[in-house]
Amino acid sequence: MERWQDRLARSLYGSVSRSRTVRGVMVDVVNTRPDIDTEHVFARLDDALGIIERHQPWYFRHLVRDFARIAVRRYACRGAYFPDERTCLVELTFSVNPEFSTSQIASTIVHEAMHARLDRRGVAFTREIAARHERFCRRAEVELGMSLPDGEPIVERALASLAASDEDVAPVIDWNVASRRVAQADLDALNAPQWLKKTLARRAGLDPGATPD
Repeated sequence: MERWQDRLARSLYGSVSRSRTVRGVMVDVVNTRPDIDTEHVFARLDDALGIIERHQPWYFRHLVRDFARIAVRRYACRGAYFPDERTCLVELTFSVNPEFSTSQIASTIVHEAMHARLDRRGVAFTREIAARHERFCRRAEVELGMSLPDGEPIVERALASLAASDEDVAPVIDWNVASRRVAQADLDALNAPQWLKKTLARRAGLDPGATPD
């Protein structure tokens, strides 16, 4: 159960930030969602890292060295890698969504670990080689999925991506539009009166009329 201090901090400041070492990796959780238990996030990350450690120990040893940390927070996609900070990002709501297994979280972490591995070898991610980067990472997901009893969704998704065109495997994303969608989803999930939601929507630059009554 979530600590009362976390609920109070989120009501006052809008987020709860917690950091701890999980299986040798520093994990930072910035929880801006009142419907998500921060401890549940850490538990799911521990399970996901444990899957990699057991089934692909060679990848796990690399990611412990290559990642400075894993950050869990709201974002416009499941995962990302930020080479300047050597940070693997795992999206907050994805990390606790019961529709996704901890094996699927593990596959996202492995994907981003492959981006980190390439970057550490001097193969920086650029628009010109984005598709090659992504395919390298998807092949690692296939390898992980094939080693897991519940890995079929991982393999299916990765193979579909590998079969796509360069433009589809590494699409250009309008991050402004994506960020607005994230903000709208968070607003919809907020347990608050409609007048307050509409006020917050205007302050965030969203369409107040998009907030359901």
